[in-house]
Amino acid sequence: MRIFISAITLFMTGFLLMSTAQAQEGWIIKDSNNSVSDTADKLVKIIEGAPPKLFARIDHAAGAKSVDMELADSTLIIFGAPQIGTPIMQQNIMAGLDLPIRVLIWDDNGQTKIGYLDPAALKARYAIDGAEKAFMGMAGAIAKMTDGAAK
Repeated sequence: MRIFISAITLFMTGFLLMSTAQAQEGWIIKDSNNSVSDTADKLVKIIEGAPPKLFARIDHAAGAKSVDMELADSTLIIFGAPQIGTPIMQQNIMAGLDLPIRVLIWDDNGQTKIGYLDPAALKARYAIDGAEKAFMGMAGAIAKMTDGAAK
């Protein structure tokens, strides 16, 4: 019985480790030299000065605090450009589950991180054949914006 339980424990541990690794696959994560708030402010300013439209800024830590819970500083920025997102959604409307773009900025034990779904992973996730120009534009724009916010 002990061998059986040990085997199940080993299997579940491996499964959980594999699941954790897979959860991060397809994501681009960068370090920022600034606080979560300052990084989010910089990203919003960059977005507002460019063609994408800012749809929302969500302070997850403030949300947790509103129900007397604690959460590390984390802010979600949602933005997009219909001229880029629409051709992608024309190929597969389900891509709307991941569009507009979401960038999460969070405190990871004192280091501010910026993370977002790699547009190549988005393309693969929805098996989109085409919209190459849209994906290339998206990848370049997000990289440039998040790099600027991280400085």
